[in-house]
Amino acid sequence: MKWGEQLLFREKVHQQYPDLWSLKIVRKRLPFILKYLKEGEAVLEIGAFNRELGERIKKHYPRIRYKSMDIDPTYSHDYASLEEIKEDFDMILLFEVIEHLNREKGRELARKIGELLTSGGRVILTTPNVYTPGQYWKDVSHETPYHYEELGGLFLSEGFESIEMYRLFSEPFLRYFFRVCLFSSLFHFLGIDFTKSILLVARKG
Repeated sequence: MKWGEQLLFREKVHQQYPDLWSLKIVRKRLPFILKYLKEGEAVLEIGAFNRELGERIKKHYPRIRYKSMDIDPTYSHDYASLEEIKEDFDMILLFEVIEHLNREKGRELARKIGELLTSGGRVILTTPNVYTPGQYWKDVSHETPYHYEELGGLFLSEGFESIEMYRLFSEPFLRYFFRVCLFSSLFHFLGIDFTKSILLVARKG
């Protein structure tokens, strides 16, 4: 995709979310995921590590069909690559994954997610918040930093119907209280943030 075309999609995101501070904060990842799930749906987690999230989801929705994919063979997974997957899913999850790919591989991933989702299916993903000092650079294997407009624009450009964007801050209550309620104005003034991740929800048309 030409850069000028990508800028048009970024501008759509900007119109919806004029700045970082317009992204609401999500405190807990699991309750957020459960809001978008229905009992009996099929879920794929990419970069699933030890599959712990799948077990936590099943405690709330026992009939969820959960599958996992990870290139790391430390734990047993249903799939070792996206190319192996030949079934459809209602939801795809990936947390702190896309930044490990270069720009073109990231676009290929977004496109493949679209192919694997059913009509109306949702993808929920996170990536390090580039506004939070040191958050992206703490992992040497990171290849592509994503500003929230760039991330949202990527999924819009791959045909996703709608996006929602948030900031994820899964911290103990006191830390949350002090940073959100007492020091938010200072962070805003300095042009930096304290939330660790940008969270995106995109829906396939």
